[in-house]
Amino acid sequence: MAPQFKDIERAGERLRGVIHPSPLIRSGYFTRLLGSEIFLKLENLQETGAFKVRGAYNRICQLSSEEKQRGIIAASAGNHAQGVAWASARLGIKATLIMPEDVSIRKLLAVKEYGAEVILSGTHYNDACSHAIELCREKGKILIPAFDDPHVIAGQGTIGLELGDMLGNDVAVVVPVGGGGLISGIALSTKTLCPDVRVIGVQTNSCPSMIRSLERKTPVTVDIDPTLADGIAVNRPGDLTFPIIQKYVDEMVSVEEEGIAGAVLTLMDKANIIAEGAGATPLAALVDGQISTKAKQYILIISGGNIELNTVDRILERGAVKMGRLIRLEVNLLDIPGSLNRLLGIIANEKANILHIFHDRLDLQNPIEVSSVILNLETRGHDHAREVVDKLRNAGYAVKQAF
Repeated sequence: MAPQFKDIERAGERLRGVIHPSPLIRSGYFTRLLGSEIFLKLENLQETGAFKVRGAYNRICQLSSEEKQRGIIAASAGNHAQGVAWASARLGIKATLIMPEDVSIRKLLAVKEYGAEVILSGTHYNDACSHAIELCREKGKILIPAFDDPHVIAGQGTIGLELGDMLGNDVAVVVPVGGGGLISGIALSTKTLCPDVRVIGVQTNSCPSMIRSLERKTPVTVDIDPTLADGIAVNRPGDLTFPIIQKYVDEMVSVEEEGIAGAVLTLMDKANIIAEGAGATPLAALVDGQISTKAKQYILIISGGNIELNTVDRILERGAVKMGRLIRLEVNLLDIPGSLNRLLGIIANEKANILHIFHDRLDLQNPIEVSSVILNLETRGHDHAREVVDKLRNAGYAVKQAF
């Protein structure tokens, strides 16, 4: 049965005092950058690091005593698993979580810290989900769906209730979309409170399942390519969520991986906000000009912040390259005293910071008296990077810029 607005209101009552409303902040930087007022709804600051705890708790707290005794099973790539583990621990229920084998280590460890049993199965969320359904049949446990459940949708919809005073006909709410539970709940609640508000969904080009389904007017399955936004890498929309999205969502767009990486970096650099790939997709869609809906105010749902540290490191480096703040130069030098010192002196005078240097005398492509030097430099941006390269070339160096 499809959820109704009254179900979201009741969910809000159940969550009161259990899950605190997430902050809604105005970003001066993004407002100046994009020319509209930009607000960030920080679901990454939930105790489990993501919005999923809302729907999980709302579903689990309504189980009967007999169902609680049987225990629960859920499938998840990470955030739903944490929400279920947290809620089940709070309610004293035994939980088993089925997660893909390549799940984020951070998310895996977080689930175990809440005391849940974890079983790794398959490559993607859908593989884990199939295994979870099989186990439910075998063991008689209760399945807690990640998105295609009226109570889960209603729980996510409480985010929309918290936006009540902000909603208007010049406001657009931008939401990450995987299976559709989050945007279904938010669209139902916000459109009920203010029919003129616009709701926009964002997927990745690596997994545009909802976009393809809307094009074909029925839920379809797509292939999943590797993506930073693993939290929304769901290859088929839910049967409950799809018609809600058809009815209430105004626009659905997709973003590239480089755009996601750039958005994660920019949120960190300009707003001191840690967002995982899925949580950064609304900003990526706006910055990359993918959204055609015009509004005076945009509310971006930063859905989660559970990101691996090594992923952050890679994103920072790739983002720095994209922003012109990290460049790699290759220069050949005569292998005589003072050559390297002269090169480095020019770089120092231009106020570029040397992060790494590799001095190779064994490059067989060069004459024996010539050595190759590779430099990773930190610069202030594209203009500064060009100034450094131009200065070196004007000094007579044949500079190759790798990136």
